[in-house]
Order: sequence, then C-alpha cells, then structure tokens
Amino acid sequence: MARLGVNIDHVATLRQARGAVYPEPVHAAAVAEQAGADQITVHIRQDRRHIQDRDLQVLIQTVQTRLNVEMATTPEMVQVVSAVRPHQVSLVPERPDEITTEGGLDVVTHRADVIRATGDLREAGIDVSIFIDPDAPQIEASAAVGIQNIEFNTAAYAETPDESVARAELARLLDAVNLAHGLGLHVAAGHGLHYHNVQPLAEHPYIEEFNIGHALIARAVFSGLDGAVREMKRLVG
Repeated sequence: MARLGVNIDHVATLRQARGAVYPEPVHAAAVAEQAGADQITVHIRQDRRHIQDRDLQVLIQTVQTRLNVEMATTPEMVQVVSAVRPHQVSLVPERPDEITTEGGLDVVTHRADVIRATGDLREAGIDVSIFIDPDAPQIEASAAVGIQNIEFNTAAYAETPDESVARAELARLLDAVNLAHGLGLHVAAGHGLHYHNVQPLAEHPYIEEFNIGHALIARAVFSGLDGAVREMKRLVG
C-alpha cells in the first residue's frame, strides 16, 4: 500500500494572498493526518511566497506522521531547514518566476550542489530525497551520488490533454520506476496528479509514496479537506 503525502502549500497561499493569519497550515496538517495522510509535505521557497519559516517551526512540533520539506539546494535553504530538522527534505529546482516547480532537478548538471546539500542535511540527521524527471541519466546520477530516495516528476503524464501522449508518458514513468527499483532506490511520485489520473500509477507495486497537493486543496473547497484526503487515500492505497 502506497503512502499519501498531503502538500498543504496552497493553504498558506490563501493566507498570504490577504496577508492574514488564517487559514493556518498547521490546522490543515492536523485534519489531513486525521483523515489518513501518512506524511505532510510543504515547499519553503526562497521568496517565501506561501510557506514561512514559522510554519516549519510549528509543523515540526505538531505533525504526528512525517514532515517532508521541499527546498532548493542553496546554502541558505539548507541552513534554514537544518535548524528545524524535518523528517525528510526533498531537493527540487527553483526559479523565481515560475508558478510552480517546472521539471525535475538536473542531478547530472548540478551534481556538486546535490552532494553538498545532501551531506549537510544528512549531518543534521535529515533523510534526503531528490525530485527528478523520469529519465535514465537522472536516475543513475542520483544513485551514483548515494541518494536512496527519489520522487518522479509526473507532470508530463498528468498534465497533458492528449491521451496518446499520456499513455506514452505513463509507459515512460513505469520504465523509470522499474529502473530505479532495480538500482535499489525508494520511489515516490508527484506533480499534477489528481483523482482521475493517479490510479494507473497507484497500481504499480514499486511506487511507495505519492505527494499530492493542488488537487486535494481544490476539492476541499467544495467537499472539505477531510473528505478530499480520505478519497485520495483510497485511490492510492
């Protein structure tokens, strides 16, 4: 049974849109956990557009499952997150003008940054994962630098309106999962997944975890977060 990580960034997005003190991401984390979430995921960006430093400090004190923090490989972010010591960090690429994460981290090109950040985070007692595209060179590079956990970027599969492209991208993803598993890596998946496209991936026995945010929060607007999480947990489990 795959684990469900619930990304609560967009709760913070709603709060920051008005500069208010609500809605509180820690409240969303508690509701998600009560509904069956196995992990709470947040992305603290360098521009602090949604999750704030304080959020991390409160979440690490209150999350009952696991706290997974997505972040860039910069020394500043390593320092910020190391002080909080979440259960896991997911290294992701980050550009200031992007709406959301675009593509996986290029481990081949940024090998030195990955090694530095990974070493510093592990020294702080934090597990490390890398968010990568489902490409053989990236998988092999991740394994070569000693990474044990990866998360595949599922956007190319999840966000295309073309069914034939979706089928091809699904096959590409499943091939990548098999390769990663063969190299001894633990595999997660996320980005753009929702209630109508997650099941073909959930059926694969080597995908151990899904991190899903936007679709859950969007459904929660109409049905409540508890119900949204329970339904997604049913689909991935």
